[in-house]
Amino acid sequence: MNTPQFHFESLTVYQRALQFAKKIYLVTQKWPIEHRYGITDQLRRASISIVLNIAEGSSRTRKDFQHFLIVSRGSSYECIPLLKMAVELKLLSENDEQLFYNDVQEMARMLSGLRSSLKLKS
Repeated sequence: MNTPQFHFESLTVYQRALQFAKKIYLVTQKWPIEHRYGITDQLRRASISIVLNIAEGSSRTRKDFQHFLIVSRGSSYECIPLLKMAVELKLLSENDEQLFYNDVQEMARMLSGLRSSLKLKS
């Protein structure tokens, strides 16, 4: 990757969220077509929303960025029931679901930490 041009590109949480969304897209490519406009689409949109809110929020005021980080964390939480449903529908193994769950937990912690650090700078 080239040298980051925008501040958000150097954020570890942004990089993790981007990789998470990529993994979600790759795993859902293998899911049956009948799930495309349901769980597949919703999980993809939730995962990409995490990274998009980090990027967009970084262009705003510190207070607005904090709000976008809350939205980003909410999108990460949205992935949890979708991943559990994917296991129930036999689209995802329990092992893979646990790996994604761990990713979500880590991103949520990082988003909260970044938000807290922005509050302290205010």
